[in-house]
Amino acid sequence: MLINDIADGVARQVEAVGGTVSETFFEPVIRLGVTGLARSGKTVFITSLVANLLDRARMPGLVAQADGRIVTAYLQPQPDDIVPRFDYETHLAALTAAAPHWPESTRAVSELRLSLKVRSGGLLGGLQGPRVIHLDIVDYPGEWLLDLGLLDRSYAEWSAEMLARLASRPQAEAFLRAAQAASDREGWDEPEAQALARSYTAYLEAARLAGYSDLTPGRFLLPGEMAGSPALTFAPLPPEERPARRGLWREMERRYEAYKSQVAKPFFRDHFARIDRQVVLVDALGAIHKGPPAVEDLRQTMSDILSAFRPGRNSFLSRLLIGKRVEKILFAATKADHLHHSQHGALSAIMEALVRDAVDRARFAGAQTQAMSLAALRATVEERLTHEGRPLDCVRGTLLDPDGGRGRMAAMYPGELPEDPARLLNPARAGQESWLDGEYDLMSFAPAVLRLKPGEGPPHIRLDRAAQFLVGDRL
Repeated sequence: MLINDIADGVARQVEAVGGTVSETFFEPVIRLGVTGLARSGKTVFITSLVANLLDRARMPGLVAQADGRIVTAYLQPQPDDIVPRFDYETHLAALTAAAPHWPESTRAVSELRLSLKVRSGGLLGGLQGPRVIHLDIVDYPGEWLLDLGLLDRSYAEWSAEMLARLASRPQAEAFLRAAQAASDREGWDEPEAQALARSYTAYLEAARLAGYSDLTPGRFLLPGEMAGSPALTFAPLPPEERPARRGLWREMERRYEAYKSQVAKPFFRDHFARIDRQVVLVDALGAIHKGPPAVEDLRQTMSDILSAFRPGRNSFLSRLLIGKRVEKILFAATKADHLHHSQHGALSAIMEALVRDAVDRARFAGAQTQAMSLAALRATVEERLTHEGRPLDCVRGTLLDPDGGRGRMAAMYPGELPEDPARLLNPARAGQESWLDGEYDLMSFAPAVLRLKPGEGPPHIRLDRAAQFLVGDRL
């Protein structure tokens, strides 16, 4: 295994040198990774970002556009022949239809290349012709990023950690009974192993619906073509002092190690290790709506995610990322359009506080970070209503029916977010079960019907500022 890891490291060094030569003498390439946990809006973010870079009338915060230096932008085939193309046209059609609907969520890695022809700024602008800069956008599920934490954990360590977390969660009661019944088993058969894995997967699905974020292994919820394979058929079990050599515990351990070597490591080697810039999308409002346990779980999960950007922590990744580092990381709280603009500052402050530990670690490792609130596609309009004699800053939009259809128009006042994030994070850290000094409501809105003028991309909130942070320095 060590020889393989060293070979991976050498290959990455050669690839890094090749990329440097290509950027110096040919056309620079920026590889932008886009990830986030379930329902954070990755697909909509990429679709709107690309649409607004192609038609840039709504991108004044992108300095190269404000200065008039972007000559044109166009799509090209992605450079990786074995990676599926991000289906931009289908997703944009869903958002701009006469009866628009949200596109399908991310379920696997995909990629899209957007090329921009840009004039140089300053004194050299009039002497040099426009240059081409390629933006390769890589879309991948955030749950897969959490698997990095498995790479330096043994099966015994992972099992102990998971079972400790599950002990206080009602969603895990059925699985915990099944795991206890499977403890100290010498004889077992494949249907029993599969039933145990299904029970654990059912817990993961229930935990995701309850607002929890620490859902590992990530492929259990998005198995794809690997569904039913032994590498995806294991579960945490209580510790055993002397597990039988052919017992169930040893078999679960073997499959866990297979998952690490055959599923998790190839993802980091083939995709993650090549990323230059990264955006992590977070449904912070959804966690706040679910309550303090979901907020604390999200805070811990974001800290775990940042371990992926700290190669010194993991020996496998350290060898893989020789000479390579993610330069910028943006943490974005999505669905800012669910709030009146007067509360956007509070949401951004909460986002900064949620990822404070994670951001400090990334800065220590040399990455530039920023936290903000945004809406990649604005689905609401703002209005002020009077309730019981006092004005309320609300948003109005088309409600999303449970079946995904378009419902009635409704106004929403989600509650007033505290200006001091500690009023949310402290109760969450203390294990409080519900908010004592306020309620935070959340509705699900369908995308608004768009009427775009020539040159306009879809309406958004701060998507131009996000683009400036992520790629503006290279334009």
